[in-house]
Amino acid sequence: MPNMEKSNNTNKRHIRNDIILVALLLLFVIVGGIYLFFFRATGDAVKVTIDGKLYATYSLSENREANIYTGNNQQLNRLIIKDGKAFIETATCPDKICAEHRAIFRDGESIVCLPNRVVVTVIKSDKTDAPDAVT
Repeated sequence: MPNMEKSNNTNKRHIRNDIILVALLLLFVIVGGIYLFFFRATGDAVKVTIDGKLYATYSLSENREANIYTGNNQQLNRLIIKDGKAFIETATCPDKICAEHRAIFRDGESIVCLPNRVVVTVIKSDKTDAPDAVT
């Protein structure tokens, strides 16, 4: 009988330690997610690619509308840049997921239109044209 009680205590300790470990990992993930969501740098431009090739780069500081044509000018994605944010207003793709996506403005955020093969990504452009080293 004494061995059975010892086994139960050991199991209870393992379960308690497992719960503490899971709680700490969950706390770490939540804090990291909050940090990434609220403290990630805002970008200053958007890069538009079609089929992985650079189509255009637009500044987020200038309000503009840009029509992005793909597929022999058959498909259209209308990009709007307003108040430092970019979003797809309309698209000729069948699912319209890109047009329903929220506006993007943080470095690394993207809007993807798979049917039209368009990717709009916020970037932090390097404003210094100085060389990295002088020889």
